[in-house]
Amino acid sequence: MAEKDPIARTTTSGLPQQGKVSGDIAAFVKKVGTMARPNAAQDGRLLFALDATMSRQPTWDLACSLQAEMFKAIPKDSALQVQLLYFRGFGECRASKWVLDAGALARLMSGIDCRGGNTQIGKVFAHARAEHAKRRINAVVYVGDAIEENVDDLAEKAGQLGLLNCPIFVFQEGRDSRVEAAFREFARLTKGAYARFDAAAPGELAALLKAVAAYASGGRDLLKLQGSGQAQALLAQLPR
Repeated sequence: MAEKDPIARTTTSGLPQQGKVSGDIAAFVKKVGTMARPNAAQDGRLLFALDATMSRQPTWDLACSLQAEMFKAIPKDSALQVQLLYFRGFGECRASKWVLDAGALARLMSGIDCRGGNTQIGKVFAHARAEHAKRRINAVVYVGDAIEENVDDLAEKAGQLGLLNCPIFVFQEGRDSRVEAAFREFARLTKGAYARFDAAAPGELAALLKAVAAYASGGRDLLKLQGSGQAQALLAQLPR
C-alpha cells in the first residue's frame, strides 16, 4: 500500500508553450468522452500516478509545470480532487493526500526528486484499487516510459480495475514497442485510453491532462466541450 507523503515546497516552474499535436495524440483524445461519470453531484476524483525513477527527471519537471492545466478544464461550479502517487528508488511508492487546487498539487510535486530504481506499476494498480474501494475514482492517469515487472501479472491487476469501472489513461514517453503493447493492454482492460507524447512538445501532455481532468470532473459531456485534438482523440477510444 502506498504511504502518505506530506510535502510542502512551492514550484516556480512556468508553463511551456503549446506544442504541435501529433496524430497519435489527436486520436487518443477523441476516445475519452464515451464514459459518463455517475454521481456528478460529487467532486470528481483523479489519481495522478508517475514513474519517478532516475530517467524520468525531465518529464517530472515537465509534469510539475503542467499540472495546473488539469484544473483549468473544470467548470467553476465543479471540483476535482487529485491525489499524487509516485514510485522511485528501492521499493519506494508514496501517495499524497487528496487536494482540490493547483497550488496544493504543485507544492506536493515540487518536493520530489527522481531516484534510480525499477518500475512499481503493480503497486500503482493496487493502490488505485484500494482507494477506489473507499470512494470511486473517476480516472487514473499513469505517465511512464518503461516496464520492469511481469506484464501478465500487471494485466491481471488492470483487469481487476476494469471490473470495478476504474479507467486508466496511460501516457507513454518514448517509442519502446514492448512498453506500448503493454500500456495499450492496460488501457483496454480498464476501458481507459492510451497515448504517446513527446516531452519536447509539452503542449501535447498539457492537452491530455486537461482532457482527462475534464472527463473525471464531468464525464463525457464535459470532455466534448474541450476543443483540443487530444480531447477528441481520447473520446474516440472510450467504449460507448
